[in-house]
Amino acid sequence: MAKKRKKAYEVGELDQYLFGQGNHYEIYKKLGAHIVKNGKTEGVYFAVWAPNARSVSVVGEFNDWDTQANPMEREEPLGIYTCFIPGIKQFDMYKYCIETYKGDLIFKADPFAFHAELRPGTASKVYDLSQIKWSDAAWMEKRKNWDHKKEPMSIYEAHIGSWKRHPGREDEGFYTYREFAKDAVDYMKYMGYTHIELIGIAEHPFDGSWGYQVTGYFAPTSRYGTPEDFAWMVNYFHRNKIGVILDWVPAHFPRDAHGLADFDGTPTFEYQDPRKGEHPDWGTKIFDYGKNEVRNFLISNALYWVEEFHVDGLRVDAVASMLYLDYGKQDGQWVANKYGGNKNLEAIDFFKHLNSVLLGRNPGALMIAEESTAWPMVTGPVEEDGLGFSLKWNMGWMHDFTEYMKLDPYFRKDNHNLMTFAMSYAYSENYILVLSHDEVVHLKCSMLNKMPGLGFDKYANLKVGYAFMIGHVGKKLLFMGQEFAQLREWSEERELDWFLLAEKEHQAVQNWFRDLLHLYKKNKALYEMDDSWEGFEWINADDRYRSIFSFMRHSKDGKKNLLFVCNFTPMEWADYRVGVPRRKQYKLILDSDEEQYGGNGRKKQPVYKAVKQECDGRPYSFAYPLSPYGVAVFEF
Repeated sequence: MAKKRKKAYEVGELDQYLFGQGNHYEIYKKLGAHIVKNGKTEGVYFAVWAPNARSVSVVGEFNDWDTQANPMEREEPLGIYTCFIPGIKQFDMYKYCIETYKGDLIFKADPFAFHAELRPGTASKVYDLSQIKWSDAAWMEKRKNWDHKKEPMSIYEAHIGSWKRHPGREDEGFYTYREFAKDAVDYMKYMGYTHIELIGIAEHPFDGSWGYQVTGYFAPTSRYGTPEDFAWMVNYFHRNKIGVILDWVPAHFPRDAHGLADFDGTPTFEYQDPRKGEHPDWGTKIFDYGKNEVRNFLISNALYWVEEFHVDGLRVDAVASMLYLDYGKQDGQWVANKYGGNKNLEAIDFFKHLNSVLLGRNPGALMIAEESTAWPMVTGPVEEDGLGFSLKWNMGWMHDFTEYMKLDPYFRKDNHNLMTFAMSYAYSENYILVLSHDEVVHLKCSMLNKMPGLGFDKYANLKVGYAFMIGHVGKKLLFMGQEFAQLREWSEERELDWFLLAEKEHQAVQNWFRDLLHLYKKNKALYEMDDSWEGFEWINADDRYRSIFSFMRHSKDGKKNLLFVCNFTPMEWADYRVGVPRRKQYKLILDSDEEQYGGNGRKKQPVYKAVKQECDGRPYSFAYPLSPYGVAVFEF
């Protein structure tokens, strides 16, 4: 008997083969719910992978959630269940009713759903992505030749639900994707950011997880609108020359009954052995990176955000927890690999595959690792046994920097190396310097309240710290609110304390950080040789007793170089002498003493001429009045 010929939208033999091999990079176009025409009849084609289920049916608004009304047909060899249901429309809600091997009925959201019901509801919604219109062709074309190693990147890490809210509304007052885009673009252009990194975009049931416990990997959260609204936001950022990065969470997923956990009544997406398949600290499940279909689910999801929604990069959360089998576990809670070690060989292969495919198909896109250990070659090429990421968060710098900044200035001289050590490994990876949301929650204090002292000292400390960060090698990331010295820790339950900008101290910090970002964007010396020893040079890395750091940043053509002097104590130096390489004129282009930055407003001469007087091991030098916690940036 001849086999029934498959329609174009149906899961075919080739689809099953590629999915089974882990190489079906657009499997989301076949699995999930898709509005199609079966002959002249319009409806929805459903397909779900549930290999150990006894049976599966589709339940929803359209059949009064009747478990018998729309049974699905099992396709071998992978156990994909499919059916076509006529008459279903956009936004109709549905779930899969799965009969487990034990005979229990469980109700699951669609792992490949493009849209989801607003929490606390947990159903999936039918959604057609083909209606989305784009007008960012110029940005997408330019992206193909964009090289992150040679371009500035100042990233504004933001959470839409707590950036701003509409006051007095009965609901939470969330900004929609479109409202957020319009306001955030204006603000970011004013401040001088190049990229926005959004946390909490993939659908998640619990606000307090900040989006790091995902139940809908293919669904932009419905808290702020539809997938079309999300696309409109990305499009709007691009038209205003701002790149969009999303936080992406392939490390783990929650146990929520409607989510991926024990999807068909057995560990489907997670490792079967709980010693490999569960995070005891987080109470979550760990993806089985050894299973081809699971790897395919994750890789196709990463490609989906970049290719369907034009996202410019993914920041991959909790990479270390994936690389180490014993991460966050005690003896007896983990299983060694086949060589007896603690490396997850399957996760390593997954990263190499993921980064090769995504960056190979999308030149100019970014893959960014949040990796907190000294794992080698995170941004090294896969061909040389690296993991193939574009950039890595510099967690070591962040830890040393915040520890130093918390110290009373009197004790900084004994911890001087905390600020210089990062330069000893600065070129081992392609780094981003980060002061992220993780540093301003859970009683860690806001950036301002990490600073020692009272009043003026707190604000001045923060400003000199930010100047050091912008001058240092590496791309930059700062979490929202810290650019104007938010007093309180961040909470997802309220908007930022924008009212603080009515106070001159907070306005001064914002002015300072704004002008630092514009300085960074304007001067190639601060970014075009971030991956080369030739781009950074200490003038004096050892002035520990005065806790002053001086260094130069060089441009490739040598025409426009910068000299930074940063004073980390309240001591004033009427004529701080700094060594310089040439007998040139040094033009003061940024001075923290200016009134708009909260300084004393004392006028300084605009240009300083170096004289032949040895200092800091250099043949020439000039003297400059350096104020308490003073910062001076010179161009030469």
